[in-house]
Amino acid sequence: MTISGRAKIAGVIGWPVAQSRSPLMHNHWISTLGLEAAYVPLAVKPENIERAVRALPALGFQGANVTVPHKEAALKACDGLDAAARRIGAVNTIVVREDGGLEGRNTDAVGFAESLRAASCSAGNAGATALVLGAGGAARAIVAALIDLKFGHIRIANRTDARASAVAAAFSAEKVKIEPIAWDQRSDALDGASLLVNTTSLGMVGQPPLEIDLAPLSQGAVVADIVYSPLATPLLRAAHELGLTTVGGLRMLIEQARPGFAAWFGQTPPVTRELIEMLEADVRARAG
Repeated sequence: MTISGRAKIAGVIGWPVAQSRSPLMHNHWISTLGLEAAYVPLAVKPENIERAVRALPALGFQGANVTVPHKEAALKACDGLDAAARRIGAVNTIVVREDGGLEGRNTDAVGFAESLRAASCSAGNAGATALVLGAGGAARAIVAALIDLKFGHIRIANRTDARASAVAAAFSAEKVKIEPIAWDQRSDALDGASLLVNTTSLGMVGQPPLEIDLAPLSQGAVVADIVYSPLATPLLRAAHELGLTTVGGLRMLIEQARPGFAAWFGQTPPVTRELIEMLEADVRARAG
């Protein structure tokens, strides 16, 4: 593949960023589609995030993904926001407009909803109850997705009570019951829930496992974890042993990436078995 001065460039901004699978995924798509383009990791310290985002047009970038811990800070550096970013209060995709302005977007909610659909999950029946663990930018995106999927009652538990309350308050205008739950009540909060979503880092490689009793969940419930390293977190393994439907974080990673790729490079990339197996192999190799 030739890279010239005409190549379209995008990347992922994070701190740290070495763990991101986005470069592997996007460059696979670039190669598969035969594009003259590249996607690069951009390690940016928190104190430099606004300057880094503002530099994207000057450096000739088409845009960038934004990962932890920058999703909320990057929003403030953008000139405009799409409806999803305004609603969620966080940005995971930045597009450089033709006039050089920066448009902040959020595709995490769509990515999560698509990951449920790919797993043929039916947890989103009208009026259903869900428990979301965590209260960061990812949790806000998940709450938005659950509202769009017609959940009627969303419980939010976080290790810091005030953050759970802040997420609930952010969606107070929505016609859905959103209830902050004390962290030590998280197992009890599964009573009547058809979906559990972990958005915390608990269970990730190098982090302690998520401790929660899944017994209150009904047999038809779905357990989702946006963590994708390891592919099967302790939470997902425990749910599988109980015969519950499980959804890992890798498919969300893929689905949230596709709209940005289309905006930067002009083609919607395919989700193929080759791509999934490549990403799974990389996750296993790095976790070993």
